[in-house]
Amino acid sequence: MKILAVQNRMGIGDMIIFLPFIEAISKKYNTPISILVKESTKSLEILKNNSYINNIILLDRNDRTKEGRHSGFIGSLNLASDVKKYNFDKVFIFNSSLRFRLIMKIAKIKDIYQYKLFDKKKQNIIKAAQNFLYKSINLDVESKPTISINPKDINEANVKYNIEKKNINILLGIGGSGNTKRVSAEKYIEFIKLCTNSYKCKFFLATGKKYEEQEILKKILNSNFKNLCIALDDLTISETLPIIKNCNLAVCNDTSFSHLSAALKIETIVLMTDSPLLYGSYSPKMHPIIPDGEKTVTHNTLGKDKINPEKIFNKMKEILKLS
Repeated sequence: MKILAVQNRMGIGDMIIFLPFIEAISKKYNTPISILVKESTKSLEILKNNSYINNIILLDRNDRTKEGRHSGFIGSLNLASDVKKYNFDKVFIFNSSLRFRLIMKIAKIKDIYQYKLFDKKKQNIIKAAQNFLYKSINLDVESKPTISINPKDINEANVKYNIEKKNINILLGIGGSGNTKRVSAEKYIEFIKLCTNSYKCKFFLATGKKYEEQEILKKILNSNFKNLCIALDDLTISETLPIIKNCNLAVCNDTSFSHLSAALKIETIVLMTDSPLLYGSYSPKMHPIIPDGEKTVTHNTLGKDKINPEKIFNKMKEILKLS
């Protein structure tokens, strides 16, 4: 049996959130699942070792510029033609788009399962997927995403970066797609200071190449703790994953690295500043920190300046059971 899952959201975090649902379908039908995803999910790097995923088909469509092989009416026909080549028996569409339903019909897929058409308003991303699979094929699915890595890659990263077990090795996910999600360098430096006053630690700094992210990185690397920090910004995601897997803990803004580290089964403290709390708490490996003075967090909380480094440090001690 050949099965396709369609996940057309664009982010790395979005892709990771859907992994338990794709895995559950694979287990139910006892076969690997092909996925249709956007290149921006970085699935080719992230999921190459996940055994329940077979083919990764890239959706070549830019929703903003309306460009790409799969954009527009002709693009829909192109996508239907590309999908048809695989001779899928079933497809699970994790969205409410009529367009995708018609494309899969044109692709001659017999069994099409999809969210209720046009039902997009105020969807809880996890509950929507859970309800979909329960109603469609009677599956109860917990939200516990996992990413698999080759043990050889983990060992090689351990040696290359001299990751010693006597240290507390901490990933710092200091980047972020938006300014309101990026906690300042000073907050991270204060957290590093609290850690190193009590414990022997090493810090791995993960961020993107945007100017604002690089400025945070530079400030940390120019601090008194630069000798304890290793920058990972020149590495690909697939090169970074084994390093994260060697860490004891991750402390991340609400960004890709919080999703990645939690899916690698690393205890992850998520600094929630300006997006719904769900995105920092859907996995049992996630431990959200919210701004001082707030009872919860959502869009427009604008709380990055109220993140308390001492709260992060105390949460770290609690998670790692440190005295």
